[in-house]
Amino acid sequence: MKKLHHHHRTFTAVLFFILFSLTSVFWGSTGGGAFAQGIDFFHGTWEEALELARQQEKIIFVDAYAVWCGPCKRMAKTVFTDPEVGAFYNEHFINMKLDMEQGEGLKFRQKYPVSAFPTLFYIDYTGEVVQQVKGFQKSDAFIALGEKALSKVDRSKQYAEAYEKGNRDPELIYKYVKALNQAGKPSLKIANDYLRTQTDLTTPFNLRFIYEATTEADSRIFDLFVQYRDRIAFLVGGDEVNERIYEACTHTVEKAISFRTEELLKEAKTKMKKYYPQKAKAFGLKADMDFYKATGDQKRYLKASKKYAKHIIWENAAALDALAKTIAVYLPHDVKAMKLALKISARSAEVGESYMYYYTYANLLLQAGLKDKALETAQQALKMAEEISPNAKAMVEALIRKIHNS
Repeated sequence: MKKLHHHHRTFTAVLFFILFSLTSVFWGSTGGGAFAQGIDFFHGTWEEALELARQQEKIIFVDAYAVWCGPCKRMAKTVFTDPEVGAFYNEHFINMKLDMEQGEGLKFRQKYPVSAFPTLFYIDYTGEVVQQVKGFQKSDAFIALGEKALSKVDRSKQYAEAYEKGNRDPELIYKYVKALNQAGKPSLKIANDYLRTQTDLTTPFNLRFIYEATTEADSRIFDLFVQYRDRIAFLVGGDEVNERIYEACTHTVEKAISFRTEELLKEAKTKMKKYYPQKAKAFGLKADMDFYKATGDQKRYLKASKKYAKHIIWENAAALDALAKTIAVYLPHDVKAMKLALKISARSAEVGESYMYYYTYANLLLQAGLKDKALETAQQALKMAEEISPNAKAMVEALIRKIHNS
């Protein structure tokens, strides 16, 4: 009977382990994962968040909001639910939402004053504010804010001294590599030196190490990462693996621009197409735009911009507006460039139906010397602006005066 009971307990333990492991596949190590959408917010107290951040050596992201705040609701609905935002923030931060007008939020704002909503705080586990920003942020800008916050905290120094003295404890090396990555410092040599000493790269620790050490697509570690991709996804989640591929390929494009090496650009695009095909087209066109703009190849820049506008952001008014402005600033005297900028801006106004997009379009028309069309467009913008605010109306009226005086 005892033997049977022992086998029953063993079977139960094994079954629990299997169920727990399968849960990890679906939800990932951060509580996000394949079925979750966006940021996974911590629901404990501020003191508990500080302790968790201390244990994991992370920064705390705090969405300081008010329930009546429109931009706060918009970020919660459209940005915090973005899978790419979630993958990035769940990996790098302890995330909290605090209502500044009740409960924990009232205590929080005694130490961290808030004058506008939302205010986005990035606070180290020491309690020090690393960065704070007011107002609504789009997904790309929000991820960029997180990257900036990470780069401001350099914990690598606390591991560098021990490492340089010969300490090769795997946990120390892992933390050292992670700290270097967060600070935007090179870590590949240290990571490669460690991995070359390992006879089994498939242990959970080494798989997590490879995940953390994957920073560039043009590296041996990236090749190891994709070789063990399924096993790594089992540990950290599929979304996180895709995000790491995207980040590594992006860093290789940045290196291509820095060294003006088209081969690196091609390598980044090829690896995105192979390992993250869902995002490959948009990634490739954006990479081409950035590379050819930086290297002064205007013809290929415009070709990539045209494709990017038509095939990737044709329904996104804000992205179209930003691209039109960029082209006009970069090539203000190029006839083909201005023609493309006008086409993209016109589409932005059509899709967005906002005075701001008509305002941009009118400005670009004036820049291109099309005064009558510029005036007509500015008057459309004025009708919309009158319904928004006195400041919006005044801004458009100033443009109309500028058009009359040109």
